[in-house]
Amino acid sequence: MKTKYAIVFICIVALVIIEKESNILSRVSDKLIQRQTPQQTPQTPLDYSNTTQNGSLAMLKKLLSGAKGNYSSLSEEEEEEEDVEDLGTRSFNGGRKHILLLATTRTGSSFVGEFFNQHGDNMFYLFEPLWHVERMLTMAGEANNGTVLAGIYRDVLQALFLCDFSPLEKFISPPPQDHVTPALFRRESSLSLCDEPVCSPVVKDVFERYHCRTRRCGPLNLTLASESCFSKQHHAIKTVRVRQLDALQPLLEDPRLDVRVIQLVRDPRAILASRMVAFSTKYQTWKAWARDGQVPEDDEEVKKLKGNCDHIRTSAEVGLSQPRWLRSRYMLVRYEDIARYPMQKAEEMYRFTGIPFSPQAREWILRNTQTTQEASGIYSTQKNSSEQAEKWRFNIPFTLAQVVQRVCGPTMKLFGYRLVDDEKTLVNKSISLLEEKKFY
Repeated sequence: MKTKYAIVFICIVALVIIEKESNILSRVSDKLIQRQTPQQTPQTPLDYSNTTQNGSLAMLKKLLSGAKGNYSSLSEEEEEEEDVEDLGTRSFNGGRKHILLLATTRTGSSFVGEFFNQHGDNMFYLFEPLWHVERMLTMAGEANNGTVLAGIYRDVLQALFLCDFSPLEKFISPPPQDHVTPALFRRESSLSLCDEPVCSPVVKDVFERYHCRTRRCGPLNLTLASESCFSKQHHAIKTVRVRQLDALQPLLEDPRLDVRVIQLVRDPRAILASRMVAFSTKYQTWKAWARDGQVPEDDEEVKKLKGNCDHIRTSAEVGLSQPRWLRSRYMLVRYEDIARYPMQKAEEMYRFTGIPFSPQAREWILRNTQTTQEASGIYSTQKNSSEQAEKWRFNIPFTLAQVVQRVCGPTMKLFGYRLVDDEKTLVNKSISLLEEKKFY
């Protein structure tokens, strides 16, 4: 009898949570509708086909639910057997691997993502698809609701790994027409979306508008993208928008997927120095502090820096503790190690994913880590990688480096980044700020 009451109580709590998330997404939709001009269609990316309230709730349950029961076709007896089985030895569909590269901005994630983007015809790679989700919820004023955001991120990622672009379509603005959009963020960064048949013929009047690196393509047909995804043996997604690793547990436990998570980290001092250059307008406060030499540590910008470091550390602590759902499925890599030993680290990452290290990927890494002249642009992936890893030491004032060390000290200690006590040490490249450390 007590068990029945407990089950009823859990169901009631679950429905309350779903209803709360439903209200949040309803407010998102309402705000987006208010932003539309009279000429625009009344449908918004979050309008689930004008369903009834109960229908909308059902759709939200499907989109937002992380329950394993929604994914699994196993019987109860089979699920009990799975519970005692090591996830690292499970059998998955056709040997297909799903790679999730997690990072934060200015950690070298675009560069490392290319290790998989350049794999060859067997890889379907997506660059920052969650940009659309973040942008939409930011416009609607809901981007600070971390729990709901983490759930939506997880479920969009799950759909994309299954080659289903329909959840992502809800967040692309303007909404795709007949599953065709010219507005996918950084489409040109995915070779899979720039090859035939996904690269459709260019309409003359948009010739200059839609392009993919060396070839010109028309607007992206997401149906063709889905078909291309299904045809590839392996799938990889790079994102800087997932902060809570533990929120991904249902994704890792989906029996249809074989997800391997690679978390890329970098020295927080280097990240701040890079962001001050790349995002000059957003980091005006830090630039003023760099000039004045005074940093009020109770300022919101400093608190934000501390929060970012704490998020990275807590996610890494979850991964390194190897809970059952992450066993053999999590790898932590420092950007500095990749910069020093790009081929060796790429081989380790491929070995971890269980995917053969292709000649195409090897060639790209060799070509793009030994260049003597760095390509222009803050998002360029063509660098002398060993030189790149140390440049920040001459670009950040010692006063700012001290602030980072104070608020990010535990994170730096976990990842093996040495602190400096004076400016001479900071700019002395003969002194390594990197402890030799293994994370497995």
